[in-house]
Amino acid sequence: MAAKTYPLLPVEEAAALILQHTAPLGTERVRASEAYGRVLARELRAPIPMPPFDASTVDGYAVLSTDSSPRRQVLAVITAGRPVATPVAAGTAVRIMTGGPLPPGADAVIMQEYTRQEDSTVVLQRAVRAGENVNPRGADIAEGQVVLTPGTPLGPAELGLLASLGVTEVEVYRRPRVAVLSTGDEIVEADQEVPYGAIRDSNRPSLMAAVREAGGEPLSLGIARDDEDVQRRLIRQGLEQADVLLTSGGVSVGTRDLIKPLLEELGTVYIGQVALKPGKPLTFARVGERLAFGLPGNPVSSLVSFEVFVRPALRKLQGHARLHRPTVEVVLEHDVRKTPDRTEYQRAIVTYHPDGTLRARTTGSQASSRLLSMVGANALLHVPPGQGVLPAGTRTRALLVGELLTA
Repeated sequence: MAAKTYPLLPVEEAAALILQHTAPLGTERVRASEAYGRVLARELRAPIPMPPFDASTVDGYAVLSTDSSPRRQVLAVITAGRPVATPVAAGTAVRIMTGGPLPPGADAVIMQEYTRQEDSTVVLQRAVRAGENVNPRGADIAEGQVVLTPGTPLGPAELGLLASLGVTEVEVYRRPRVAVLSTGDEIVEADQEVPYGAIRDSNRPSLMAAVREAGGEPLSLGIARDDEDVQRRLIRQGLEQADVLLTSGGVSVGTRDLIKPLLEELGTVYIGQVALKPGKPLTFARVGERLAFGLPGNPVSSLVSFEVFVRPALRKLQGHARLHRPTVEVVLEHDVRKTPDRTEYQRAIVTYHPDGTLRARTTGSQASSRLLSMVGANALLHVPPGQGVLPAGTRTRALLVGELLTA
């Protein structure tokens, strides 16, 4: 099989084209207790006000602010969750703890530090103004107020908010199912003996982990040898079972590179090569409503291509408003050589220094087969195409893919 010839697209153009052909998946209702990491699909309004009652913000005494008498009879004690119906009138007070609901008639709370208790009475040592130390009903959240908007990822604070409002189910975007297939006669499973000339498959485990990190649900299709019928069958299986197909290997121009022509046969190929190092032979296609990515076989090329092109698409499928990892300006700690005709993403370590700068150094040899260059890297250093080097001290961009380090 022979593939068509495709233009060499700039990185930004290819990334934008992929997102143009990507739309959020359908939605589903899930229990809020199981919604961590999911993306809200529908606007959420507060069904109740918060707090649902006038609440004390301190330990003290609930009183009537217009009462000028310093001495008050203590009628009862209120603790959080244990209201009392005893009304407060002139000459009386109710002992109250933080979070407790104000009793009827009271409009202020005086802190216990400004009182002196004598048997069944309390002496106020200063005047109290209306509303003092009171969190009014609905002050935090008004009933009907929009509290979460579509596209919001549900994290600890959001799930706590849902619980406080009594929301036990939410409508979220579905997680994309992603079928992952490695190709090549030279590939064997990690637990197999490695014949001379063969290598263990590292792409599928790393890509499946990357899919999970991006919020998807990976499905392994195993290894497909370089046979047209075998690869066609597994590609079709992946497209039937998943929303996205990820293959690695078989996307160059060799006689046994079958992924591009098979995707041309089954759907429409929009991208056949990208001006990126590593990752030039990236392939992107649609087969019906399914997305298909043919990633390079070299381990680093595969992971870099995933970060730049696949991960944003997976996030868009899930309804995320923010699709991309943060990009920061960094100062190079050493010279970095350019590639004449392609943008390069070099694996790097970015460190925050006390002077407020972010400094970057690469992880050593940037060979696309050297998976060790990705280990420990927290950034992909953007090196524009050109001749010569970017000298130490140059400011350039970096895509943060891990936690920022401090010097």
